[in-house]
Amino acid sequence: MTDNALDNAPDSALLTRRDGAVLVLSNNNPGARNALTPGFYAGLTQALHAAACDTSIGAVVLTGEGGHFCSGGDLRQLVHRRELPIAERRQRLELLHNLVRALRDCPKPVIMAVEGAAAGAGLSLALAGDMLVAAKNAQFSVAYVKVGLTPDGGATALLAEFVSRQVLTELCLTGERVSGERMHQLGVVNRLTEPGQALHTALALAQQIAAGPELATARIKHLCRMAPRNTLEQQLDLEALYMPLSQETEESREGIGAFLEKRTPDFARLRTPR
Repeated sequence: MTDNALDNAPDSALLTRRDGAVLVLSNNNPGARNALTPGFYAGLTQALHAAACDTSIGAVVLTGEGGHFCSGGDLRQLVHRRELPIAERRQRLELLHNLVRALRDCPKPVIMAVEGAAAGAGLSLALAGDMLVAAKNAQFSVAYVKVGLTPDGGATALLAEFVSRQVLTELCLTGERVSGERMHQLGVVNRLTEPGQALHTALALAQQIAAGPELATARIKHLCRMAPRNTLEQQLDLEALYMPLSQETEESREGIGAFLEKRTPDFARLRTPR
């Protein structure tokens, strides 16, 4: 495993490393179970924007240090923010919401590797990725109600892609912990692992995807993102836009040529710096 392109101080809110064509990002606040901080919001948003323009990156993995993915917002900070004007509190919340938008808009597939807690805004973050790998004993929770708060970070919209309104309401109004196994049964988790293996499995999946065609991958991600929201007609129109464009790319030339020649396609050689 390579570990290059790093400028990580031990106290950085976000740790960054490369594993071949995969960018690995890690929430680094283990003393608070990786509670979210302004530094993390800024660092991750910037990293996603940079990855979007880097043709050497084929996929992104997000995880957390110290055995937990993310415990959500820092309640100690929220106590101090109560006295701020509501407009300023709204502005601070937009740091989280802009991060969710950056995850959605990044053309590179983002895979979440979840161990331990993914609670509150940490759950929102986990759901905002394109795929989710979790340990069996990971604990997911829409925990806001337990402290008298309401969900943010798109939690309700993202969960609604997987569960009925009744189940969504139960999860949000009880704030109960849900295991990785149960989330897998609900279709939220793509791959379920033994404890301690989520990152390893996520990296293997990311490497597989990163070896694929860059432009087609970005277009497929967008199609999959829009599918739950679009009507069939809207989705047919979007597919009709992308398919003719894809047919004229060097990627499709390489992929079809490799299929006909019975060889493995080499999409990596087509990735040129922009």
